[in-house]
Amino acid sequence: MFAAAAELAAAGCTLLQYRNKSGSARQMLDQARDLRARLGASVKLIMNDRADLCLAAGFDGLHVGQDDLSPESARKIIGPARWLGVSTHNPEQLAEADRTSADYLAIGPVFGTTSKANPDPVVGLAGVRRARELTRKPLVAIGGITRANARSVIEAGADAVAVISDLLRDPRKSAEEFLRALG
Repeated sequence: MFAAAAELAAAGCTLLQYRNKSGSARQMLDQARDLRARLGASVKLIMNDRADLCLAAGFDGLHVGQDDLSPESARKIIGPARWLGVSTHNPEQLAEADRTSADYLAIGPVFGTTSKANPDPVVGLAGVRRARELTRKPLVAIGGITRANARSVIEAGADAVAVISDLLRDPRKSAEEFLRALG
């Protein structure tokens, strides 16, 4: 994880999310603090799900899903200075999240994904376009994003893409190719 994060930062990625669905709180905090120390301020770090660990590790923001703390509860914990993102999977969830203090909204899965055990239904590019109509907040598309389809997702209205699988093998080279494709 640490080597991959360093490679992604070296390639020009400016935002990374720490996502660990199975680790203990202690293990997650140790890894998060180590990640922060290794990357310094070169990359904004977002903690997935855990407001307490976001604060304890000195991360720049928190990302919550539909089954996590509500955006407003999370905001009370992390304060106004840290970024807050919310995952959404349909127009109703997106419209509701848009009314919160979230700084950015995620929509997806745009395409089929293998990084989640039980993914929500695919929203497709039409779902990204609809999401763009419903919010002026920055919109992050997630789910099955690859170098081959990232440009179409941005053209559909996303401001950014969240990627897991297509960065795993040779993270630096993959990230550089993504950035060129999106540049």
